[in-house]
Amino acid sequence: MPETPEGAAHPRAIRSYVMRAGRMGTGQQRALEALGPHYLIPYAPTPLDLNAAFGRDAPKVLEIGFGMGQASAEIARQQPETDYLGIEVHTPGVGALLKRIGELNLTNLRLIQHDAVEVLHHRLAESSLDGVHIFFPDPWHKKRHHKRRLIQPEFVRLLVSRLKPGGYLHLATDWAEYAEQMLAVLSTEPTLANTADGYAPRPAYRPLTKFEQRGLNLGHGVWDLVFRRR
Repeated sequence: MPETPEGAAHPRAIRSYVMRAGRMGTGQQRALEALGPHYLIPYAPTPLDLNAAFGRDAPKVLEIGFGMGQASAEIARQQPETDYLGIEVHTPGVGALLKRIGELNLTNLRLIQHDAVEVLHHRLAESSLDGVHIFFPDPWHKKRHHKRRLIQPEFVRLLVSRLKPGGYLHLATDWAEYAEQMLAVLSTEPTLANTADGYAPRPAYRPLTKFEQRGLNLGHGVWDLVFRRR
């Protein structure tokens, strides 16, 4: 496939998500209105100055698909020395994380409500990130939907291009077959090195969500993968 010229559109025939019209709670709506202007970065097909966006020079970590943002807020709270940029397409999740930002008075989180592939292509410079988190992406269970899965070789190459040398990529899933695919895709990317012999122990910075803990109590597995850019 020929490369797309810099600055051109990157059409995607297949998306890894489906837009849903979720319900917004009153608190989420208030947070969106009150905190959105400061913490929500509008999408534009132009490069983003991350230090300017956060008002400081600090390590920058991207999270793709933060859901309702519970883990994102907890990680940012525990790691105040690092700046976190979260991408999510669904408005209730954005509102929920903004609400949590206000409750915890977090200053090291910024959000973009847009498609992650377009943000990576147009807003984030090469070698600009110290880390990337993708926790529990949609596994698209049915075989005919596997093409919708986010973790594919082309997307991983894009992610790696935005990582600094030595930067890390941390994935987590509770779907065994998807974990196997993730491990295969990351292991065949020559610019990445596995930090573990296969799957990694859960890093201390990634908190257990209530959903995850409930699954573990029922004997369900969770697989973490942590690779670094060579």
